[in-house]
Amino acid sequence: MQRRNLMLFRSIRFKFSVVVLFLLGITTLSFLVFTLQSVEHDFTGEAVAMAETMGRSAAASAAYSLLSGDMLGLDSVVSRMKASHINIDSVAILDNSMKAVAHSDLNKRGETILPGPGRLLSIDRYGSVTERSNGRLQVLAPVSVFGRRMGYALLEVDGALLRRARQSAEKSVFKGLAVAAVLGILGVFLLTTSVTGPIKELSAGVLELKAGRKKRLKVYSRDELGQLTRNFNEMSALIIEQKDRLAGYAGELEESYVSTLRVLAAAIDARDPYTLGHSARVAQLSLKIGHALCLPEKELEDLEVACLFHDVGKIKTPDYVLLKPGRLSDVEFREMARHTEDGTNILEKAPSLVKYIPAVRHHHEWYNGKGYPDGLSGDRIPRHAAIISIADSFDAMTSTRPYRNPRSEDEALEEIVRCSGTQFDPRFVEIFVKVFRNEHEGIMLSGLI
Repeated sequence: MQRRNLMLFRSIRFKFSVVVLFLLGITTLSFLVFTLQSVEHDFTGEAVAMAETMGRSAAASAAYSLLSGDMLGLDSVVSRMKASHINIDSVAILDNSMKAVAHSDLNKRGETILPGPGRLLSIDRYGSVTERSNGRLQVLAPVSVFGRRMGYALLEVDGALLRRARQSAEKSVFKGLAVAAVLGILGVFLLTTSVTGPIKELSAGVLELKAGRKKRLKVYSRDELGQLTRNFNEMSALIIEQKDRLAGYAGELEESYVSTLRVLAAAIDARDPYTLGHSARVAQLSLKIGHALCLPEKELEDLEVACLFHDVGKIKTPDYVLLKPGRLSDVEFREMARHTEDGTNILEKAPSLVKYIPAVRHHHEWYNGKGYPDGLSGDRIPRHAAIISIADSFDAMTSTRPYRNPRSEDEALEEIVRCSGTQFDPRFVEIFVKVFRNEHEGIMLSGLI
């Protein structure tokens, strides 16, 4: 999946690069024709272009120094600009109130300098070029950082010197275009990276969010993609927060659900004072077997609930049968045996409880097939039902009944072992015996200590 996404981003980058390079090529060719015509027929255009370039260069060089208030940096920019072009008479960096914060003539620093009158040759968002009456060109270029205007760069350019440079302009234009092409290609790469980078970051964030993990994405820019990334960060944080909150609610509901089942199981057991707490004890014994089998946590939870429900059908068993102090007759035994089917009918009414039916219906099946209600045998008996069968019998034998005294745990354990392979699954009997004996030995050792 990640490889597929990577190929997709490469495809987007390729298509985007082709389009931008095509536009760059068309622009370069058009600029070449226009420049040659301008050099040949109208040198004024060349002078304007050079003046604008100088203005932009000064504005770009001064931008961050002006933003940070670095006066030494601004002086350095002005000095370098003045020294690098012999046709520049003066360079000034102005703040938004047109006050000179740096000037090639130190005596003019702090003065308010307004552009002089003249014939406007060029004006655009990068600045303006004005031809003064003395033949000089005045360039006013805005200094901006991330779209925020910090001030202006004001240059005075000697037009006569620019005219003397006309002869070398035609040779330089081709070299300049070559450099521009290289820079353009580099710009295309940087541009495509700046566009596809945030998209790739968003894709990775979506995958993390899909996996339920929170990942704060890096914001690459302040444009629409940057805003989209910030919105995604806020959205993913909200989703993870709501997910955690819902998980907490689910945990509380599940805890409440299990507590309700415990109350219901206690209410069922309470019909017969001799079986009070029976379902909870069966659950404890069954979970010991389940832990020894290394069952998953979710299956252990289902096993516990099945134990609490295993005698739910006794709600329909008549009192004269359920509470009879003596042994049951054959008819009464059949009536009692119906509690597995009655439990099935009760659980069928709730779709969320249907999964516990196999354990409830078959916990009185015998390994040899002589149990009830369906005579299942061997591996056909559901695992939970086979486990509950052992725990149910053990607790019944060790509990007091009106018609007999309880057996000791050792006697009950011997009976479980004796019925292994006939009534009980031998695999679970072996585990139950090991768990019981290990716990019994542990209790004896702790008593000696």
